[in-house]
Amino acid sequence: MAKSSAPSRERIVAGAADMISRRGLSATSIREMAKHAKAPLGSTYHYFPEGKQQLATEAVRFTGEWVAGSLRKELEAGPAEGLRAFLGLWRKIVVDSDFHAGCPVLAVAIEEPPADEIPPALAAAAEVFEQWEDLLAASLRAHGTEAEQAAQLATLIVAAVEGTVAMCRAQRSTQPLDRTAEQLQALIAAAIKG
Repeated sequence: MAKSSAPSRERIVAGAADMISRRGLSATSIREMAKHAKAPLGSTYHYFPEGKQQLATEAVRFTGEWVAGSLRKELEAGPAEGLRAFLGLWRKIVVDSDFHAGCPVLAVAIEEPPADEIPPALAAAAEVFEQWEDLLAASLRAHGTEAEQAAQLATLIVAAVEGTVAMCRAQRSTQPLDRTAEQLQALIAAAIKG
């Protein structure tokens, strides 16, 4: 992160993503997100005049692109390598935070939205999950997996890893991640050979 006297928009977004990954969206105020990012509340509202929902939406998109960037790079070597990177990224987050942080995209996705309304942050979470699935599915297809199987396996990977991150936090252990990794690696190996 940049270390300047004025808080950058990106630093505020990254801080918000981290805060949401730890506490969820409902339990986090824009004031707390600003404080966590070491940013004045006025600067936060300057960058995010629509408030908490706008900042949360940007935090979800920031996380989505950060993960997608890592996935794109690793998937160049193939779907197995992409999976290892995806799992490794989440392992690092849960371990480095002593099991206090998870995925801010999941945290936003499981929040109860107001009746008859899809908040922008929830819509962004859906887009991020779809982006990750699309990247994984494209790599699987490029390595010989039939299109529908590639789409299904990509959905399974994203769902399994996101759920496993939550289990790791609850159990204060990486064992769920290790078990999930082994099975997903086997599924990818079978899909690209078939």
